[in-house]
Amino acid sequence: MMMLMASASIMAQKITYPVAHKDNTVDEYFGEKVADPYRWLENDTSSQTAAWVEAENKVTNAYLKGIPFRDKLLKQLKSMANYEKVSTPRYHSGKWYVYRNDGLQNQSVLYQMDSPDGEQRVFLDPNKLSDDGTVALSSTSFSRDGKYMAYVIRRSGSDWCEIYVLDVATKKPLDDHILWAKFTSASWDGDGFYYSAYDAPEEGKEFSNINEGHKVYYHKIGTPQSSDELVYQNPAYPKRFYACDVNEEGTIMFLYESGEKSGSNLFVRDLRSPRSQFIQMTSEAEYNYYAVETIGDKIIIQTNYKAPKGRVMVTDLKHPGVSQWRDLVPERDDVIDGVSVIDGKLIVTYSKDASTHAFLFDLDGRELCEIPLPSVGTASFSGRKDRKECFYMFTSFTVPASIYRFDLDTRKSTLLKSPKVNFNIDDFETKQVFFASKDGTKIPMSLTYKKGLKLNGKNPVLLYGYGGFAITLPPNFSSYRIPFLQSGGIYAQVNLRGGSEYGEEWHKAGTKMEKQNVFDDFISAAEWLISNKYTNKEKIAIMGGSNGGLLVGACMAQRPDLFRVAIPAVGVMDMLRYHKFTIGWNWAPDYGTSEDSPEMFRYLKGYSPLHNLKPGTEYPATLVTTADHDDRVVPAHSFKFAATLQECHKGDRPVLIRIDTKAGHGGGKPLSKALEEQADIYSFMMKNLGMKLK
Repeated sequence: MMMLMASASIMAQKITYPVAHKDNTVDEYFGEKVADPYRWLENDTSSQTAAWVEAENKVTNAYLKGIPFRDKLLKQLKSMANYEKVSTPRYHSGKWYVYRNDGLQNQSVLYQMDSPDGEQRVFLDPNKLSDDGTVALSSTSFSRDGKYMAYVIRRSGSDWCEIYVLDVATKKPLDDHILWAKFTSASWDGDGFYYSAYDAPEEGKEFSNINEGHKVYYHKIGTPQSSDELVYQNPAYPKRFYACDVNEEGTIMFLYESGEKSGSNLFVRDLRSPRSQFIQMTSEAEYNYYAVETIGDKIIIQTNYKAPKGRVMVTDLKHPGVSQWRDLVPERDDVIDGVSVIDGKLIVTYSKDASTHAFLFDLDGRELCEIPLPSVGTASFSGRKDRKECFYMFTSFTVPASIYRFDLDTRKSTLLKSPKVNFNIDDFETKQVFFASKDGTKIPMSLTYKKGLKLNGKNPVLLYGYGGFAITLPPNFSSYRIPFLQSGGIYAQVNLRGGSEYGEEWHKAGTKMEKQNVFDDFISAAEWLISNKYTNKEKIAIMGGSNGGLLVGACMAQRPDLFRVAIPAVGVMDMLRYHKFTIGWNWAPDYGTSEDSPEMFRYLKGYSPLHNLKPGTEYPATLVTTADHDDRVVPAHSFKFAATLQECHKGDRPVLIRIDTKAGHGGGKPLSKALEEQADIYSFMMKNLGMKLK
């Protein structure tokens, strides 16, 4: 059977799309039959799928290479990205460590210093772990005596992790090597560490088969992985995640259980007692619990337990049950998004209209002051409970990440590092607006553009959103946007329901049978921009990734007339089968599944991007993006959506798919690959918005 054939009837701007073979696959849900003719594209290792991928990339690459300013844009993006990027310093065993990227390095390098602002010595360079920068450093952790450092890597963007160990004094690697770890760091205890892993997957199905049976192990330095001790598993609930964390003193161990509902459960174990077992502290997994710090037997916990906007609570080992906890910092009007204990003080950051406000408390919960921040933006603090040094990173839509030192005594900030960029930051400005969604709910949106913007209804707009999993979209800087902004574009970031901008109620308002609210918010944002003379429907591009890819796919299917360009990146496009791949089952608390009930099935089918593309419809110019090693949202989502879109689309606008190799869901992507991808995305977007590169 021929899988691909040329079709003269499917043309757009002289593009001949590969036409995928359709089979007779049909599923039945509660008596309703649903065709899935491109089911074979779910087999990511078949020769048929490989041939389709090759044919699609050939068409896409030819189109992108034909954009006159694409290469010039790539040069601009490289120039914009070529500035030093550094992290906040962190301390361990007499040394300080910082991540730094000199400009265009594929991966940031870990440096060691004798003081926070001392001479930097290369400690671990992940760029030397591969020839092409596709090995990324995921996390590092030091043994309590400072003798060893465990580091976790990810290859080609996959969620699968490997763990290695360095001798800190010599910087030489040990023979220890952990495979098939996932969603884990290394948490040290004595001469070994705890980590979480799955059994080795079926060969050839490493990036698509469902992940079940997450286990916690203890690895002793100098021994093979095969002899690692199984510390915790729960065969009764194979579709749950388990992760361990040991406090700095090695006296208390926490176990987190998640995956069943939108939150987690917390367990505790006293490591000073050799025969101690885990004690369950909580039993309501719709809430989040995070053990921030221990002080002796006292445990400080950040949670939204019966507090939708969050609170800080405290308890001890003698009173582990959540009913025995007491408030340290009660719930306020704004949402807690971070808690740190530094030099015997408590720093709590709040999100107010998606921007950071920081406050200093003593350990009895008394507020000492608000910490002044440089401007409206995003800040994250770091430090240790037993040291005076306190640092924070600050960024906004127009300010690249800068590092500040905060003096807890004088309560003043000092700028340590501010990037020297190759463009004038003062050329741009940001303002926040609020608009009414379809049901009247007020939604915040931040607009960034070049100063002197004229409200003539003709400005190109990039509308970006996410709207899910209680994830807030705060102010953030990206050099990738600069050429678009310099060329007259407006970047509009919308804080949709489904996130946590206003707490758990805001999150729940964009989940399950309320998911349409998210799409209504996004569509209303576009309509507001049009009615307020910022733009028109021929000048709007929409973009989002992962759950944001679902957002873009759903909105372009519901309102193809409203948008000129759509960029659904690594999106969840098949809402009837998403839970059948890798960790897709973990998204059910937000989405529900097609197996839950007839009502849930019909609701999901009613907005599922794959199932709402209609033949003979003119869709926006679309560039679907995915990658071969994406084992978070498997590429089959994008494959089936793109094949269906090309089948249904009518008109001259290009509808293409870009399938990256040796790349995954996005995390850890080498800068060189990221720049190529952004050059393709922005050149496609700008060409189809009728823009000229300035």
